[in-house]
Amino acid sequence: MMQRRTFVQAAAGAAALAALQPMSALAQVAQPRIYYGFPAGSAGDSLARRVADKLGGTPYARNNAVVENKPGAGGRIVLETLKGSPADGSILTLAQASALTIYPHVYSKMNYTMEDFAPISIGAQMIFALAIGPLVPESVKTLQDFVAWAKANPEKSSFGSPGAGSMPHFVGSLFGINAGITFQHIAFRGSLPAVNDTVGGQIAACVTPTGDSLAHARAGKLRILAVSAPKRVAAPDAPTFAELGYPEIVAEEWFGFFAPAKTPASVLNAANTAIRAALRDPGVIEGLSNVGLVASGGSTPQEMRSSLESEFKRWGPLVKKVGFTAES
Repeated sequence: MMQRRTFVQAAAGAAALAALQPMSALAQVAQPRIYYGFPAGSAGDSLARRVADKLGGTPYARNNAVVENKPGAGGRIVLETLKGSPADGSILTLAQASALTIYPHVYSKMNYTMEDFAPISIGAQMIFALAIGPLVPESVKTLQDFVAWAKANPEKSSFGSPGAGSMPHFVGSLFGINAGITFQHIAFRGSLPAVNDTVGGQIAACVTPTGDSLAHARAGKLRILAVSAPKRVAAPDAPTFAELGYPEIVAEEWFGFFAPAKTPASVLNAANTAIRAALRDPGVIEGLSNVGLVASGGSTPQEMRSSLESEFKRWGPLVKKVGFTAES
């Protein structure tokens, strides 16, 4: 009887102690993994790794996170994987907003919906650049020059993007429609292969996150003709599509951190706090700027969900205007 009384007292004491601890402390995981749906070396990959390196020793995680690249299907594979992952904070995904705001307008059959995921925080914002390579003559210096060249060389006028149905795909296609040129889309498995084929002269142009073209542009291997921002930011020497007479082509996108839908609120709150602190670190901000990303400083899960819902509504008519579907 004495042993039973001692056990009950000890259990009650442990429960009381747990009740006094911050909820975030109870949510701490050993070493989270962050899935990213594109190859290593891209701007988004840099974001995932910089944040991952700041998560250890926080109420969310005892150790820094490990980033795993799972490229394919324009980032859909990594979200499908997250959907079936444990909802305990051990697995997060860094994904681009278009995987939830544009893809549903493109693919009639998808293996996930927005409701399958719990938003944690917006990570960083990106804009897109139209860059041309050596397949286009050196005499082509401006967007107006490129339009004239494309009209004279429709068989060569093509652009690569990170994938069919991606936001860069629609930025390039909308430009082609508005400029009245043939601008054939070529889908790649991520931005860097599209950039590399442009640099190598296999294709005329690419439309990718600006950061993925910046290094080659600085080295004189690419010429950035226009960016999709409402004002000049990541590539200050390049004009915006809007100022060049294409007001419809204003597109900004963010990368955000997600967890499976049924992840407890205590875990989401702890992850949100840790990720937002990482995004405000001066070294992280500078590192992201170097690859053409603007650190957001983080967001609340509610702000992130509201952004997804508004962008979903905005892109529906634009996707219809381009006329692309997965079956087309």
